[in-house]
Amino acid sequence: MADDCLFCKIIAGDIPSEEVYSDDDVYAFKDINPTAPVHVQIIPKKHIAYIDDATEEDTALMGKLILRANDVAKQLGIADDGFRYVINTRGHGCQTVYHIHLHIIGGRQMSWPPG
Repeated sequence: MADDCLFCKIIAGDIPSEEVYSDDDVYAFKDINPTAPVHVQIIPKKHIAYIDDATEEDTALMGKLILRANDVAKQLGIADDGFRYVINTRGHGCQTVYHIHLHIIGGRQMSWPPG
């Protein structure tokens, strides 16, 4: 846990969130500023600041993050129509919380290109 990390504080229960899913390794919660009818963040409970900081040691965790995101998409009823995963990384990628987080976005038609 990083002491100054917003998402680590959410995982610890120091900051409230609307939980969607939780297990020993990952936590999913509703985004407080949704960009679509369904907008959930899914994060590893292990603090990793940037996706490119993940190492071989994190292989299983990164795979689990995607698999649990798939489960959450099904749970929230957006899997059949389609949805989007987004992982923002560093400044040019518009990452604002420096803890890996995967956005699950759906419940409406997405457009392309996204940014």
